Amino acid sequence: MYKTFCAQYKTTLLFFAFFSMQPYTLVAQEVTQTVRGKITDSESGQPLPGVNVLILKDSTALKGATTNEKGFYTITGIPTGRLTMRVSFIGYRTVFIPLFVTSAKEVLQNVSLEESATGLAEIEVKATAESYVINEMATVSAKTFNLEETMRYAGSRGDPARMASNFAGVQGGDDSRNDIVVRGNSPLGVLWRLEGIDIPNPNHFAVSGSSGGPVSVLNNKLLGSSDFFTGAFPADYGNSMSSVFDVRFRNGNNQKHEFNAQFGFLGTELGAEGPINKEKGSSYLFAYRYSTVSIFSLMGISIGTSAVPKYQDASFKLNFPGKNESNFAIFGLGGTSSVDILISEQTDPSEVDLYGENDRDQLFRTRMGVLGMTYSKAFKNNAYLKSTLAVSSEHQRSNHFYVVRHITPEGLFQVDSLYPLLVYNFNQQKISHASTYNKKFGAKNVLKVGYMADFFIQNYLDSNYSNLFSQWNTRWDYQGNAGLLRAFAQWKHKFTDRLSLMLGIHNQFFTLNNTYSLAEPRVGMRYDLDEKSSLNAGFGLHSQIQPMYTYFYQRYNAQGEAVLHNRDMEMSKSLHYVIGYNRSLSRSVSMKSEVYYQQLFNIPVEINPSSFSMINQGSGFQRFFPDSLTNTGTGYNYGVEVTLEKAFSKGYFFMFTGTLFNSRYVGSDGIERNTDFNGNYVLNGLAQKEFKIKDRSLIGIGTKVTYAGSRRYGVVDTTASNLQNEIVFLDDRYNEFQFRPYFRLDMKVNLVFNRKKVTHEVGLDLVNILGTQNILSLTYAPVPGDPNANPIRENYQLGFLPIFFYRIDF
Repeated sequence: MYKTFCAQYKTTLLFFAFFSMQPYTLVAQEVTQTVRGKITDSESGQPLPGVNVLILKDSTALKGATTNEKGFYTITGIPTGRLTMRVSFIGYRTVFIPLFVTSAKEVLQNVSLEESATGLAEIEVKATAESYVINEMATVSAKTFNLEETMRYAGSRGDPARMASNFAGVQGGDDSRNDIVVRGNSPLGVLWRLEGIDIPNPNHFAVSGSSGGPVSVLNNKLLGSSDFFTGAFPADYGNSMSSVFDVRFRNGNNQKHEFNAQFGFLGTELGAEGPINKEKGSSYLFAYRYSTVSIFSLMGISIGTSAVPKYQDASFKLNFPGKNESNFAIFGLGGTSSVDILISEQTDPSEVDLYGENDRDQLFRTRMGVLGMTYSKAFKNNAYLKSTLAVSSEHQRSNHFYVVRHITPEGLFQVDSLYPLLVYNFNQQKISHASTYNKKFGAKNVLKVGYMADFFIQNYLDSNYSNLFSQWNTRWDYQGNAGLLRAFAQWKHKFTDRLSLMLGIHNQFFTLNNTYSLAEPRVGMRYDLDEKSSLNAGFGLHSQIQPMYTYFYQRYNAQGEAVLHNRDMEMSKSLHYVIGYNRSLSRSVSMKSEVYYQQLFNIPVEINPSSFSMINQGSGFQRFFPDSLTNTGTGYNYGVEVTLEKAFSKGYFFMFTGTLFNSRYVGSDGIERNTDFNGNYVLNGLAQKEFKIKDRSLIGIGTKVTYAGSRRYGVVDTTASNLQNEIVFLDDRYNEFQFRPYFRLDMKVNLVFNRKKVTHEVGLDLVNILGTQNILSLTYAPVPGDPNANPIRENYQLGFLPIFFYRIDF
């Protein structure tokens, strides 16, 4: 129902035309920038003096520096453009980091190096820069992303989740949202983590229990290098069966005040960073965003619909380095959103197809927030401690009003009456504490232990009006609290510089119903066959509690008493098996392939025989209303993934990913079926070419093409759908069919103008440039005044959507 985001594209094109035609005077004076940062040991956190840092343009060395006794380096006079940083040190693995240097902002790049097993020679890994992963315990199914990547990919809209949909094994669930389906798993299995603690769904217009939404609350301009896992993740991650976004905020510039402003389709933004105390190295980082379409509406500019999505968000980080390699930081993230879809204000019957639900007004409000502080310290005995304390909150509220109307002789709608149909108010607060302790025993052994504790405070209230019984029905009315406790231990041993082994264990306990998952094993292995190729493997048992609100859905017994049928649900579980092979074809080109199998069990299904399974939930804007559930459902996923990737060099990059997979499940009726997300295949192709303008400015042209198997659907029960005013499928024929294949072509054009101390960027993302009508689902949408019309219609994904932005850094 939130396709209102695509109704405003004509206005954004006018702004793009205005900014792109502005004159920019080209000056011959050379513009350069400073690159600086800190180099540390990845396993102990200790600073590394004497590390060689070299800036490369393709294969040509430009400038270099050596870190001082505290691990800091500074390189001045670096030309603007896309470069590579080579970091090398005797006894450590060499890494290559991509850089995008502009005239307005210094490049702050911290790097952690992994010590070799022998500690005698420099070990150069001939892999692309993009293969660098932060978590030292990860061996398979891991990818590091940063600000530059979220901006580079066509169609990603600066969103980490949409960016991740380009990776092998990952696909989007809905063009209007950033839900992701990882290896056939439900988006319910996606875990978001920020600065070491699990956070609520970081998206505007987020439905309770989901992991996605139309617009991310996370502002990518604050992102530091972060990790994304698609399976068999290390023991420090729990309460997830599918994938993990481990997000980190970068530190602000501690020597220079820098500012940015951006105007675009997805929001109007202001940002700032700089030193709090230059001598002590403390810094601030802040960003604020407000919905641009809301600004248009306030100015009286027509945007094609009265359902204006309003949202705003803010993020910040304050960083305070201490003495003796200690650090204290305060961080925060929050956003609010609202939209009113007022069908009652429609007058033209031709508008009834706009949203699919044309019988009710809908008022929807959401908000989320996280506030936390982190303390870290590197000890001289090769140990490292990090501890995070945070509070978070999430809130969803919705009111629906049934619209009774008729068509006048003039052919227009006239409202007869409105009456309440639904009201719900879901609130959840959480207090979280997490600590990890790394201890390095020589060059070959590392021990990592830690725990996470979450204390939930819940308040759920929901009632709907039944037309069938002409009465209100209370579905949720719960206030209470619960705790989720987790602990882990992980050991890494390097037999040689080529062979390393990771062994871990994770434990999880949920106090609401005293359910637990003890001794979940995690195993990882990496073996370098030679300088250019490696074998990797991973295995793990992963568990996850159910979406919190599902535990408190109430039904009434024969005595009229409310009973929480699902309060005793156990954790869902999955066994992950992964084998991978990596091959470096050249300095910038690499190939990666993985084969995986996932065995899912303890999945909630209905006690009465049916096709329902929690495996199929979690995508879109709808909550679900489970009857009495039991953890007897099963499922499995298997597939093969291939990635061919060229790092950005010589003015271009490309990435091709292909996935073949199968995703099946068994409900309480004992029948094996396709899951809702079993598309069977996904093919992605991305490329970008940049052209320099007078050595200081550039124009980039990028493209993305996706071809994938679509969602599954079944046979519609027309009689039941008419009775319940929503689409109902025949249970015994659930997911028998598949929509036609999904195809989308995106393009991106951006112009970057580097001036002395100022950088301008103008960009245009052309999403679904061909306007392909990809089917999302079937929907129940009867036509008022025409009872003979088919009420079941195809609901399409987004059409052509141009997304403009103008950004200035200074």
